[in-house]
Amino acid sequence: MSKATTKPVRARAGRPHAVWALPGVLFFAFFAVVPMGLAFYLSFTQWDGLGDPRPVGLDNWQKLLDDPRITQSLWLTVLLTVCSWLFQTVVALLLGVWAAGKQRNRAVLSAIFFTPLLLSSTAVALLFYALLDPNFGIIQKDTLGSSSGAFLAIVFVGGWQFMPLHTLIYQGGARQIPQVLYQAAAIDGAGPLRQFFSITLPQLRHTVTTSSVLIIVGSLTYFETVLILTKGGPGTDTAILPYLMYEAGFKSYDFGYASAIASFLVVTATGLSLLLVRLTGFGTMRSTREGM
Repeated sequence: MSKATTKPVRARAGRPHAVWALPGVLFFAFFAVVPMGLAFYLSFTQWDGLGDPRPVGLDNWQKLLDDPRITQSLWLTVLLTVCSWLFQTVVALLLGVWAAGKQRNRAVLSAIFFTPLLLSSTAVALLFYALLDPNFGIIQKDTLGSSSGAFLAIVFVGGWQFMPLHTLIYQGGARQIPQVLYQAAAIDGAGPLRQFFSITLPQLRHTVTTSSVLIIVGSLTYFETVLILTKGGPGTDTAILPYLMYEAGFKSYDFGYASAIASFLVVTATGLSLLLVRLTGFGTMRSTREGM
């Protein structure tokens, strides 16, 4: 091969890896960083969606601290996040480990189970709204009319839609665990339950962290499900922070205050994610990616 032929190949091989990441970085910057920056800017203004935003300093943030609805809404958001994490993590972990088997029936059932991932949150919420209708639904009871029923419905519907994603994450992680560990444990007399707690769970600890971050961030941004199923009701018993943001922006036309709530959600989600990564040691991984 001549020098003229090998030169372009070497040039391409030596090209910085950052060049290949540039499209993804630009996409993230345009659709994530820029909107977040704009929302943070608007949180210091008063704007009704028309005309030019008028700077008001920290008024919106002070209103956020003084608003009596924020305390209840924040508590509901935290409770929803915790319940969603418990529900989705336990079920998705067990299903993911089970789906990691190589039997044909498991592959077929897994493919069917992942179907909700193809549906939008709006379509799923409308489906369950019809199913939970007290007059024409499958349950002849006003589930969405009670505080506990409405809250549990939101947890279940969100879990039903997004649990397949976390199941897929756990399935991939479980398939990366060396089978020699299970073989050695079987020789020592360890049964399936002992192998699960002594081998599977420890090997999937970083996978649990990855899934947990996604669940926490997702739970903090629930909106379509609450809007369609309960509209924040009954009363304000399911009015989580994203729903208050919607009311402030698109009902009261106070986009400055809505932007302050949105910025608070971003800061909270980012802080919780970083704290979880820090506490679990996920960020210290180097060459060993257990369960990933």
